[in-house]
Amino acid sequence: MSRAHSIEVHAVSKRFRLGERRYVTLRETLASSIRRDRVSGKSRPELWALRGVSLTVHEGEILGVIGRNGAGKSTLLKILARITEPTHGVTRTRGRVGALLEVGTGFHPELTGRENVFLNGAVLGMKRREIQRHFDDIVAFAGIERFLDTPIKRYSSGMYLRLAFSVAAHLEPDVVVIDEVLAVGDAEFQRRCLGRMSDFAREGRTVLFVSHDLGAVARICDRGVWLDEGTVAYDGPVRESIERYLDARGERASYVEYAPDPDRPVQLVAAGIATPAGAFLDAPRRDEPFAVRARLLVRERVTGLDVKVYLVTRTGLRVLEENLSDSHEGRFGEHPGEWETSVVVPPILAAGDYVLGIAVRSPYERFLDEEILTFQLWPAPHERQEAIDRNRIVQPPVEWRVTPPSRS
Repeated sequence: MSRAHSIEVHAVSKRFRLGERRYVTLRETLASSIRRDRVSGKSRPELWALRGVSLTVHEGEILGVIGRNGAGKSTLLKILARITEPTHGVTRTRGRVGALLEVGTGFHPELTGRENVFLNGAVLGMKRREIQRHFDDIVAFAGIERFLDTPIKRYSSGMYLRLAFSVAAHLEPDVVVIDEVLAVGDAEFQRRCLGRMSDFAREGRTVLFVSHDLGAVARICDRGVWLDEGTVAYDGPVRESIERYLDARGERASYVEYAPDPDRPVQLVAAGIATPAGAFLDAPRRDEPFAVRARLLVRERVTGLDVKVYLVTRTGLRVLEENLSDSHEGRFGEHPGEWETSVVVPPILAAGDYVLGIAVRSPYERFLDEEILTFQLWPAPHERQEAIDRNRIVQPPVEWRVTPPSRS
């Protein structure tokens, strides 16, 4: 017996006009009603975020949605969450929809953690008795018991984000749409986040999960949809989706540059694979250390700016993830200008293809999280083919010692 559809998307397209604000406040809406928009008579260039997207999702299914930044992933989730309407097409959802899109919306810095649990829960559509029923679980999941009656303006960014996700994760919807929540917290908390999403499916809820962490998508999803420039490029088994997405990133490269974008407060200018001394490499070798260099243009002061570098295999397995803040205590990004970071990777990885990803964020805003290039880590010279073909992820330099039997 086939399962019922929780989500149906039929030929959905979404158009935005560039220069037009997508979402406005009530005050701005009232103000615009008594004055003429000075550019209302002018035509603006159009951007189609989605074009003719169709898909169905069964009850209890976890669907992973992957693609580059700007592919239309977040727009699709906002349409399903009824935050915005499609320009063309129809969507249908069965039951209550819970959206974990912008973690922390509805928090007030002057209120305590306890008060913000009730405030944020109400913003997300939970009734007071529902919040009370889940209150102890929310606090335990976030791990903030000691600071429950402290104003959250005194929380660290990690505590703030853990509490925000914990409130959202204890909604009781039939359909959950989740956008990049794994940027939250440390590895242990991310593991619990993944476990919570798996719980949703076991409880019969339907989950749409958008993430740049392809390994996480591969672990918890059976099916993947790859969006490319607003269209469905592939819909099928999740590992096949990831393989096709990574294959489509074009020819291998060791260096990329980006055109200036004055609208971005923080922008990645250039990045690539280099020697530890800084020279970019065309053919990095697996038996030699290499560096990931990134140049960022900071146009305005940002407090707590952090850079994350990660490497992903062709199957979507994240084999390396390093944050600048883990070992560097300087005030990175606190004054405008061009900043450069470099992290040296020791010779521990096996030969093969890798995808380099870079994420740039402050405690409250994500400026970039994207796989930017694919490169090949070449075998060592004179390495035996049997060693090259061996299925492994790491290949650190090891030393064998053989002691022959003593002769009497």
